[in-house]
Amino acid sequence: MSQAEIDASEAPLLDHLVELRQRLIYSVAGFFIAFFTAFYFSSTLLHFLILPFKQGTGQDVALISIKLLGVFLVKLKIAMFGGMFVAFPWIATQIYRFVAPGLYKNERHALLPYLIATPVFFVLGAALVYFFLLPVAIKFFFALAASTGDATTAGIQLMPDIEAYLDFVMTLILAFGVTFQLPVALTLLGQLGVVKHEQLKRGRRFALVGVAILAGIITPPDPISMVTMIVPLFALYEVAVVMVGFMERRRAAKSTDIAPK
Repeated sequence: MSQAEIDASEAPLLDHLVELRQRLIYSVAGFFIAFFTAFYFSSTLLHFLILPFKQGTGQDVALISIKLLGVFLVKLKIAMFGGMFVAFPWIATQIYRFVAPGLYKNERHALLPYLIATPVFFVLGAALVYFFLLPVAIKFFFALAASTGDATTAGIQLMPDIEAYLDFVMTLILAFGVTFQLPVALTLLGQLGVVKHEQLKRGRRFALVGVAILAGIITPPDPISMVTMIVPLFALYEVAVVMVGFMERRRAAKSTDIAPK
C-alpha cells in the first residue's frame, strides 16, 4: 500500500461522527420515503400477497379480520416490510459509503460485490416462497382441515385472519431471504480467510444435516415444503464451496506472481 492511500484512509474522530450522522439521516429519510410510498400502495401490495392464497385454495376464499384495527395494522405491517425491502439497497449504500473511506482500494473492490449479491439472493429466496412454497403450503393446510370430516360430518372450515396470514407470509419471506444469504456469508468468510475450501468440502454432511434441521424449523410441516428449502440451500452451499475454492486459487496465483524470482 502506498503512503498516500494509507493517509487517505485516516480521518479525525469528529469527521467520522459528522459523516456517521449524515449517513444515518440519509438512511432514515430513505426508509420513511419508502415506508410512506409502500403505505400508499398497501392495498395493491396486499392483493399481490393474497394471490398465493387464492392459488393454493383454488377458489375465491375470503380472508377475515377479527380486530377493529386489523386492516390498519395489516397496512402498517406491509408498509414497514415493503419500506425496509425497498430501502435496503439505499441503506446498504450509505453504510458502504461510511465504511469505504477507511478501507484500502482493494478492500473496497472486494466488499462491493457482496453488497450487490445480498439483495439479489434475498429476492431469490422471497421469489421461491411466493411462487412455489406458499401455494403448496396453503393447499396442504386446507386439505388437512378438510380431512377432519367424513361422509356424515363436515370438516373444519378454515377462515384465516388477514393479520395472521400476513405474519405467516412475511415470516417465510424473511426466513428464506436470510437463509439464502448462505453463499454470500460463506464466500465473504472465505475472502477473509476464516474458512477454507477443504473445510467446506469436509463439512458437506454436517451442512446437509444443518439445512435439514433449519428447514424443519422454518417451513410448514409437510415434506414438499421441506424439500423446497433443503434442495436450493444445499445447492447454494455447493456454490459457496466452488467460489471459495476459486478465490483461494486466484489468491495463490497472485502470490506466485509477486513472489521474488
